[in-house]
Amino acid sequence: MTKTAAAAVLTATPSAPGLDDVIAAETRLSHVDGQAGELIIAGHRLADLAASSFEEVLALLWRDFLPEPMDAAAIRIALGKARQKAFDLMQPLLPGLRGLSPVEALRLLLSALPDDARAPHAVLAVASVPVFTAAITRHAKGLAPVPPDASRGHSEDFLRMLRNEQSAPDKVRALDTYLVTVSDHGLNASTFTARVIASTKAGMFSSVVGGLCALKGPLHGGAPGPVLDMLDAIGSERNILPWLEEALARGERLMGFGHRIYRVRDPRADVLKGAVAALQDGSGRIAFAARVEAEALRLLKEKKPLRPLETNVEFYTALVLEAVGFPRDSFTNVFAAGRMAGWTAHVLEQEQTGRLIRPQSRYIGVMPD
Repeated sequence: MTKTAAAAVLTATPSAPGLDDVIAAETRLSHVDGQAGELIIAGHRLADLAASSFEEVLALLWRDFLPEPMDAAAIRIALGKARQKAFDLMQPLLPGLRGLSPVEALRLLLSALPDDARAPHAVLAVASVPVFTAAITRHAKGLAPVPPDASRGHSEDFLRMLRNEQSAPDKVRALDTYLVTVSDHGLNASTFTARVIASTKAGMFSSVVGGLCALKGPLHGGAPGPVLDMLDAIGSERNILPWLEEALARGERLMGFGHRIYRVRDPRADVLKGAVAALQDGSGRIAFAARVEAEALRLLKEKKPLRPLETNVEFYTALVLEAVGFPRDSFTNVFAAGRMAGWTAHVLEQEQTGRLIRPQSRYIGVMPD
């Protein structure tokens, strides 16, 4: 092919930088409607799943993919056993966590899980993240890891391993709601990464480690902590309006507002706002945050009338995770604990297709003579 002909072919091929609006997979797992502000997970609207347990949502996501179907009760038992296995696998690796950030430590521990592990891969992947996250958090404080209790529910045991004490039911319920809310969300960057790796038949753990690496990036999984930083910087109720006005005047982004997909209010924000409202809060933090949200929305509509900027999931994620006891630097790991449900389901779904994901690129360099 001549240089001119090759250039013509490349020019004629449609391009979509960022893959915006490109359909790269068919899935039964979730659907995101950014215009309507709707999230459907395995055939159910998120609002209808808000009262479900994490185990119940796992049963929905995995129902077409496991060798033997499991209901929520069976998944609870299997997760309990798998948490114990993950704890045993983790023990000799803890000294290697020194100097790593929480998400880097989680990446190291997940990488140690063999792709040929005997336990059902999806179950072990989901069970491992709370065990590893709790141990990483405690290790950073010089505290020994707390062994899992297989008789407890997944969220309940997550908090018990973190704090070495029984958590109040409202906190367990709030964490469960959070894990459900972030369990799956279309073909986001981390899920797409996991599916690409799965398409090579690399294996479950290789795929979800890739998903975690994508989630690590600040444009994907790193926003909840800065919401709390913003609330801390505002400090007091009388400072809300001047602080927000000055931030907008400087062209700064208000953390917890706006979304790449949603052009109306993020439905996950409403679900988590309900979870936050159910928490017992004697500090006044939640009420303060609600006033910040209301004032921020008013100012954004006033100053950016042509750009829809509504509350997103990160705003109330920050409040939920802070209230139940997670330090800010662990928020991405807790996000991974919930999203692991979707990653594993997408890996299993992709493996069923047997199709290697191999898109084309457009060459814009110099052509040889």
